[in-house]
Parts: sequence; C-alpha cells; structure tokens
Amino acid sequence: MARFPFIAIEGVIGVGKTTLARMLAPELGGEALLEVFEENPFLSDFYADRARYAFQTQIFFLLSRYRQQHQAAPAALARGALFSDYTFAKDSLFAHLNLSGDELTVYDKLHTALAEKIPTPHLLVYLRADLDTLLARIAMRDRPYERGMDRNYIDSLRLAYEGFFTAYTASPLLVIDTNNLNIVADPRAYADVRERIRSALSGTFQQALLQVPAEALAAPKIVDATPVSRDARTLRDFATLTQAIGNLGALLSDNADRASVRDALSICRQRLTHLAEATGVKLEE
Repeated sequence: MARFPFIAIEGVIGVGKTTLARMLAPELGGEALLEVFEENPFLSDFYADRARYAFQTQIFFLLSRYRQQHQAAPAALARGALFSDYTFAKDSLFAHLNLSGDELTVYDKLHTALAEKIPTPHLLVYLRADLDTLLARIAMRDRPYERGMDRNYIDSLRLAYEGFFTAYTASPLLVIDTNNLNIVADPRAYADVRERIRSALSGTFQQALLQVPAEALAAPKIVDATPVSRDARTLRDFATLTQAIGNLGALLSDNADRASVRDALSICRQRLTHLAEATGVKLEE
C-alpha cells in the first residue's frame, strides 16, 4: 500500500474544490495540486463561443492535466499526502458534453492512451451543490472570463457531474452536500468536512494525514511523575487539538471576525479538555 494518500476533490465550477484543497493540505501535512486553468489560451473564447472553441480548449486541458498528474502527482506523493482540486478522469466528462463526431473520437482515443499512466486517487470527494448556489459562488469570485456564463450550461454541467459520479467506481467516493456549508466562514463546517474525509480513509492513511512531531511523543516534563498514557486515544486527541490550533492560527492571520475566532477558541478548549482527560492530567481552574 502507498505510504501517503492521494485525495481528489471534484465538483462543478464554483463549488469550492480549490478552497478545500488549499485548506486541507497544510493542516493535514500534505501538498495541494491545483489545476492551472488560467493558462488555457482558449478558455475566454470558449465561454464566448463554445461550439467553435470546444475542441482546442479540451485538448489543451487534457494535455495540461496529463502533464501535471503524470509528473507532479507522483513526486508530491513521495513527500506526503496529496490534495488535488480535480481528477484526470473527469476530463472526459467535459469532452462528452462539448464535443461530437470526429472531434470526440480523436479526443477519446487520446484520453484512453494517457489515462493508463495516471495515478488513481485513494479517495474522491465529490462536492455537490444546487444550480443557484453554484451561480452565486461563481458571481462572488467574479473571474472576468466567467462573467455572464450561460445558466443552462452550468446546469447541464451539474447534471453531467451527477451522472458521472453516480456510476463512478474507480476509487472510494465521498459525497458532500455543500449547499448550506461555508467552510471559510464557519470553522465547525470545515472541521466536519475534514473529519469526514479522514474517516473515509483507511487506518494507515489516517496516521499519514497528520505527522506527529517526535518531540511531542517525549515524556512530558511535569511535577507529577505518573506516566502519561500514549494509547491511540491520547494521540488522536493530541492530533485533533493541533488541528484546531492550526485552524485558529489561520483565522487570526486572515483577520477573521470575532465570532469565528470565538468559535475556533471554543473548539480548541474542548479538544484540550479531551486530551487532559485522555492523559489523566487535571487542568488548573
């Protein structure tokens, strides 16, 4: 079995794939592999005239995604966990939505040849959202080439994703409804998503998702000479505490509002209490 997990995050444009990958990677001791779609020189033209520029756009994306997944992904997995905001497999979803005839035949042959050399994710996280939610998030991020996107195209893409992941069997699949989730503004929503992802992985990968520093396992310097338990619960509670502290640090660095900081502090306090109970250490009042 691979030492580190490869987690791919998928969903329709605007659902929050990149945001989640960026948040998970540093906190869980991994790297983010982000799609560089801005480099596609045909993208703006495609959104203006999909029929005319679909083939050029799709082939550029196919080769770009292949290069990144074939070269960057294995190198990153040698160092730690990998969180990607797309999968190579979904490239064909767009192709079958936008291409037809000889163009689709050429694309399919090329995709099949390249896909054999691409690593399969150990877990695929599908972020689901309704059409109105997607449109609102697309409008909020306000990318120039996404302004005025066709509502019907986004809806057809959403339906294509639903169909694609209903039949997806290449790797374990975790489906998360994001309509009422704001992982940026709500630390509890983010913590819930993060823990669901960790739980969906095997025990080996759960350990790999958070590298506990060696000094953290050293005997604590306390007055009480009673040995501290180092069982699975102790390490688990320590891991969740460090994650909560990391999330708090991110909020402080981003000048988050008082309510978000208060909630994050509350989570830290709860997890510190759990760790104290697990180790049998009584905290001062």
